[in-house]
Amino acid sequence: MDDTDLEPRAKGPAALLGRLPTGAKVFLILVGALLPLALIALFTTTQTTRNAGAEARLRLGVAADESSGVVANVLANHVSQLSDALAALETDPQDAPSCTRLAGTYAAQGGSRFVIVDGSGRILCGERFTVAGAAVLNPHQVQATIVGNGLVIRIGGNAGLSAAAFYTPAALAALARPSGFVPDYGAAIVRGHDRLTLRALTNVGPLDRRDTMRSALGIDDLALEMSMPGAPIASPLMIATVLLVLMWLAAAGIGWFVVDILLIRPLRRLRTSVGNYQPGEVIDMRRFGSIPAQEIRELGRTFREISRTVQEHESDLAEGLVRQTRLTREVHHRVKNNLQVISSLINFHARAAKGPEAAEAYASIQRRVDALAVVHRHHYAELEENRGLELRSVIGELASNIRATAPERASGLGITLEIEPFLVNQDVAIAVAFLITEIVELAISCNGNTQIRISVKAAEEPDRALLRVSSPALVGGAELEALVESRYGRVMSGLARQLRTRLHHDPLVGAYEASIAVTGRP
Repeated sequence: MDDTDLEPRAKGPAALLGRLPTGAKVFLILVGALLPLALIALFTTTQTTRNAGAEARLRLGVAADESSGVVANVLANHVSQLSDALAALETDPQDAPSCTRLAGTYAAQGGSRFVIVDGSGRILCGERFTVAGAAVLNPHQVQATIVGNGLVIRIGGNAGLSAAAFYTPAALAALARPSGFVPDYGAAIVRGHDRLTLRALTNVGPLDRRDTMRSALGIDDLALEMSMPGAPIASPLMIATVLLVLMWLAAAGIGWFVVDILLIRPLRRLRTSVGNYQPGEVIDMRRFGSIPAQEIRELGRTFREISRTVQEHESDLAEGLVRQTRLTREVHHRVKNNLQVISSLINFHARAAKGPEAAEAYASIQRRVDALAVVHRHHYAELEENRGLELRSVIGELASNIRATAPERASGLGITLEIEPFLVNQDVAIAVAFLITEIVELAISCNGNTQIRISVKAAEEPDRALLRVSSPALVGGAELEALVESRYGRVMSGLARQLRTRLHHDPLVGAYEASIAVTGRP
């Protein structure tokens, strides 16, 4: 199981923030902390730009009002003079003073000219110029037309007479120029979709703003359009925006640099060192290098002290284990020697016994002591190798001891073994050894020259094995039942309970079976 499975699972923004790296958390904290300052700077810059824009629009409005007023007055005066001259020439085509006054007025406009013609197209006053697509006007009708190179104003009269005036862009630009010092501006005469540029607004980039204002001139939908550069985006607003972005990037970079140098890198080195720690060694602080954070240095020293304490405990445990191993070996040697002394004493008394029954009783006791000694020797080997007792070796040595200590009347005793390799613990081995000894004793008591087969085979369960002891002497009969009832039955039942199994006797074939627990195979 992963260690993260033991942690409580949070949900929502808190869980998302918890999964972020430390550098990202610091970046978000710094961005949030600097956001009010950035908003204040942006608001101040925007307000300054708005004020500058309002001032520029106010300056444009003053200039547009002045210029449009001048142009409207001049054009209205010229229309009035043209109307007066047209009326005078209608009455007297030879009225030279009216034509002379009109010529003097247009002579001062620098390239502007006029013409008055009768119904047949004969020039009565001025100089001829052509207006493409000119239609016949009604009396006193005023029409303005923007042509490719100027502005034409026509006035209709009686009897087919008409007057027309042509204004060049230079003449109109001179009229539209505001008085005093003004910044760069653009001007144009517009009528519907037609446009006559008087002055172009130069030095305008793609990021520059321009303010435009249009004022009516009062003549046939003519209007004067003026434009001036607005508050430039490239100066305060662009600088403030760039500074804002740079400030956020600098905050992220500084925050990440500080956290990475002071926290993340030392923690990574400390984690690597602790992860490579092997029991028994002491963590060396010199392998961490320079650690600028005092808290991480203290944490490293704490790990070093812990590793030193673990090393001391490991040494104490190793010494204790050595002492315990020596003590265990001494105890096993003493137990083995005591069992050998007991076996020798029993053998000594058996030789001095009076009568065959006493000698056989001593031999029976000695076989049981030998069974216990066999298990003890194998158990001692199991402690040395730490793998379990091999059941085949235990039963094989036990069978050899039984044949060696068999009574004289059992000189024809034979024991056959069919033991699969299994490992068992000490408790099972002792109980199995005693159970086999009791069953073999029971068979010898019924028939000393009988043949006995001992087998251990795998059972259906993976951690169980089937122990089977069979002999013709174990076939059901009165003598067998009497021995079981009086002497062997209670012992064998007790051993079966110790093995946590049921001892089954098949009287027809003469076999005892029991399921025993095993720990594996060698």
